[in-house]
Amino acid sequence: MIEGKNILLGVSGGIAAYKACSLASKLTQKGASVKVMMTESAQEFVAPLTFQALSRNPVYIDTFVERDPEKIAHIDAADWADIILLAPATANIIGKIAGGIADDMLSTTVLASKADVYIAPAMNVNMYAHPAVMRNMKLLEEWGYHFIEPGAGYLACGWIGKGRLEEPEEIIQTIELHQSRNLLLSGRKVLISAGPTREKVDPVRFFTNRSSGRMGFALAEEAGKMGADVTLVAGPTELELSNSAINRVDVTTAEEMYHAMHEHFLQSDIVIKAAAVADYRPKHVYDEKMKKQDGNLTMEMERTKDILKSLGEEKTGQYLVGFAAETSNPLENGWKKLKTKNLDAVVINNVSAEGAGFHGETNIVTFVNKHHEQQEIPLANKQVIAEEILKLIERNLKDEEE
Repeated sequence: MIEGKNILLGVSGGIAAYKACSLASKLTQKGASVKVMMTESAQEFVAPLTFQALSRNPVYIDTFVERDPEKIAHIDAADWADIILLAPATANIIGKIAGGIADDMLSTTVLASKADVYIAPAMNVNMYAHPAVMRNMKLLEEWGYHFIEPGAGYLACGWIGKGRLEEPEEIIQTIELHQSRNLLLSGRKVLISAGPTREKVDPVRFFTNRSSGRMGFALAEEAGKMGADVTLVAGPTELELSNSAINRVDVTTAEEMYHAMHEHFLQSDIVIKAAAVADYRPKHVYDEKMKKQDGNLTMEMERTKDILKSLGEEKTGQYLVGFAAETSNPLENGWKKLKTKNLDAVVINNVSAEGAGFHGETNIVTFVNKHHEQQEIPLANKQVIAEEILKLIERNLKDEEE
């Protein structure tokens, strides 16, 4: 799981920086391409030349050192990395990332990257247990950062307790285990819909809804990381994919989304309809802009095709998942949707709940399946929610195939 990976090793200022030398060496021996980025404080403990010799790559130490005028160094490093590993990670660098502070090269790069980030803390036992540090780590976990817990023992400061940087071998083993789990969907074809639809009224007006597409895009990104062959049918949204391997199909109307989903349905193994599709559209569409008139306006609306129900009627073995975005009786309505539309599972969320709205970065959902199993996924970043949903789907599929 390490061989062939681009790993950016971020070293911050603590006595445990000496262990990062062994870590860089072992990662290189494992076949990874390693680049090291050091904070100013880290350079007080280990010279950059040491990491250059061990990694066989130049060491990043200063945001303003731009060796290649065609590239911005920290953005290039952020885009290059498959994995960012912060080891040792001090309370300072953890606090910076949690606070969105980008005042040196390492913090700026982490905030600019979409790579998997692993954080291996190392600090005094009392500092590690401080409420501010614990809060920052909890927040980062909710955002999808992965922590490698420190070991307990005699610390350089003289205290005995939790706070010692985990051994390099254990750090690598933890990353390998997590990366192997990320291939849970290898060989699977996954079809996902995301975003709203727009139903035209005239050349300047349309009906739509508040869906941002963030949940569907997060599912597509995470499925791609897990090794799936992903097709994303996306309604009108400004979101972009970081994974160029994902097949993106852009549509506008409910009718277009219906045809795109059916076109890719039969060859898919997992189908997740996360899009918020219009239930109705104007029966008559005007070729010219409607002019304002005195009095009220009445517009006749007609039903759009029920995409999810039609897929449920046609499925031949696909694992079909719907979303139920509700504002009242979410569980009751979700279970009803599961049964009436012949779904394998449904993801239920109360969009009126704090932290679970359409445009936010977070969500709170309940995953239920046709076997009457129910799993709560608490408030977390939508990338984390997406990962948990896909793990539950994979587990259900595995149980059915055994």
